[in-house]
Amino acid sequence: MSAAKVKRVVGKYELGRTIGEGTFAKVKFARDSQTGDPVAIKILDREKVLKHKMSEQIRREIATMKRIKHPHVVRLYEVMGSKTKIYIVLEYVTGGELFDRIVHHGRMMEDEARKYFQQLINAVDYCHSRGVYHRDLKPENLLLDSGGNLKVSDFGLSAISQQQVQGDGLLHTTCGTPNYVAPEVLNDLGYDGATADVWSCGVILFVLLAGYLPFDDSNLMNLYNKISVAEFTCPPWMSFSMRKFITRILDPNPMTRITIPEILEDEWFKVDYKPPVFDDEDDTSLDDVDAVFQDAEEHHVTEKREKPTAMNAFDLINMSKGLNLGSLFDTDQLDPLEMLVCTCRLRGSLPHNA
Repeated sequence: MSAAKVKRVVGKYELGRTIGEGTFAKVKFARDSQTGDPVAIKILDREKVLKHKMSEQIRREIATMKRIKHPHVVRLYEVMGSKTKIYIVLEYVTGGELFDRIVHHGRMMEDEARKYFQQLINAVDYCHSRGVYHRDLKPENLLLDSGGNLKVSDFGLSAISQQQVQGDGLLHTTCGTPNYVAPEVLNDLGYDGATADVWSCGVILFVLLAGYLPFDDSNLMNLYNKISVAEFTCPPWMSFSMRKFITRILDPNPMTRITIPEILEDEWFKVDYKPPVFDDEDDTSLDDVDAVFQDAEEHHVTEKREKPTAMNAFDLINMSKGLNLGSLFDTDQLDPLEMLVCTCRLRGSLPHNA
């Protein structure tokens, strides 16, 4: 038999192949050794996090995702830390990015785009109800599971309601991806996280239906000018109701822009709408997050390397005391005594010269 590969184990998780890699993190496929369930583990280098002063941003992302337990949001199960690494244990999503779906297959028919938009709005509405604003919604941050259902990910730029601490009750950090960012985010006068997220959802819906961006320009200032006045043109294949709906979402005035409760009542949106049913209990504990970012040594995990013991066929048979070996023998050729002797030899109970 070929030599067994060395296993890397962190806590109760056995690490596998690398499935993603960025500047500060690597994502590995892993499996819960207790349940056998697949997970994705995001591994961050603690020294790099501290060097680039990213501790607060990452802590916020982890704390945010632990507050969100929704079928259309990537689930964060737990976070662990060692002396050198931070391990974020996430739901393993197998269907890739919605962005790739658009790149490879182009624009969608209205029914398909509506399904994804319904799932997106339902997830964003839930996040807002928990005081969480994503602030970087785009197709690259929308994953698909094995059933083709949407999963919102990457809360790295998210904000929670407690962060709206200035006297005007608004957020003031300019962030997000330029093509998807709301005009009020760009004017540096403060913005409401909920209405800004709605704008980004509208841009995503346009991309799904058109196959291209509503606002695009190689010159950043020209792009910002187009966004500030919502200068876009709907393609001719969009229905009238669709154009009307898009225009209400991509309203440059956040005060008159359609809200999520109004979206939920829109006739185009309501077609075949089935909100997900799920357990909404809020029993979130942030103890593991506190332990990791306070660098509590008593909670450190170690990454172990284990070389599994090589096993041959006889070892496997010996492990199964109740194994029926009858199919290994031609019972017409062996009498009961011979069968017993052969079975004992396979299990190591008799020497081979018996």
